[in-house]
Amino acid sequence: MSRLVLAAALAAAVLACSTPVAHAAAGFPVTVTAANGKVVVKQRPTRIVSLSASATETLFALGAGRQVIAVDDQSNFPARAPRTTLSGYRPNAEAVASYRPDLVVTSSASNKLLPALRRLEIPVLLEPSATTIGGAYSQMRQLGAATGHPRAARRLIARTKRGIAAAVASVPRARGLSVYHELSPDYYSATSKTFIGRVYALFGLRNVADKAGGAGDYPQLSGEYILAADPDVVVLADTLCCKQTPAKVRARPGWPSISAVRRNRVIAVSDDIASRWGPRIADFARIVARVVARAT
Repeated sequence: MSRLVLAAALAAAVLACSTPVAHAAAGFPVTVTAANGKVVVKQRPTRIVSLSASATETLFALGAGRQVIAVDDQSNFPARAPRTTLSGYRPNAEAVASYRPDLVVTSSASNKLLPALRRLEIPVLLEPSATTIGGAYSQMRQLGAATGHPRAARRLIARTKRGIAAAVASVPRARGLSVYHELSPDYYSATSKTFIGRVYALFGLRNVADKAGGAGDYPQLSGEYILAADPDVVVLADTLCCKQTPAKVRARPGWPSISAVRRNRVIAVSDDIASRWGPRIADFARIVARVVARAT
């Protein structure tokens, strides 16, 4: 009998010791400071809903893909992401809550979504469009911490930094060259105050949208403004949404006189790669490097 008592005591001691150790190794609960303040994630989430295409790409790159049960209708990468009809632009709290998430990630500061999910005690990380490359890294770090993948986040950040640095080092600095980045055929663009513009700045490209004046970080330019700016390079980031091509640009009234068109420097890129602040920023940097190589 005494042996049985001793064995039971030892088993209880092992369980008592092992449970806190396992808990500590998981790193939860964890507090993450996102754009909506300090968010407490009590345990490793297993039912994540992502309402941000950039966050979706980051979650899968971190190795948290198996924890994601639903993503918004714009989250098309990677292909295995569980895409739904959920809207990331106009998120509906009831529709999101129907998935019974234990973590929601959104880029939309909806007046209704955040308080509604807060009342349901569902933790939400607000990860709006990054304005700097460093801001993109911060979001990677936050998502890594919130999902139990902090080391993977550090590796992803290091890998992205190396990719960008290699792209910048692969070409001469584009001194004096200007770029027009097109987000839509009605001439919306991105200034150097956006993460998109900061990638161009790394290569020394001058952004023609910067002098638009008083129009925000994503100004709508005019055809006349662009013709007068005479950019050396045009990057079309509206190839998926709006089917724009270098041939269509050449057919625009007056555009054959632009330096970029005359010198065959109109570059078509994937809207997604050029407009998302996730791990494919390094891919965008490599595309810009090819643009600079062609122009110098």
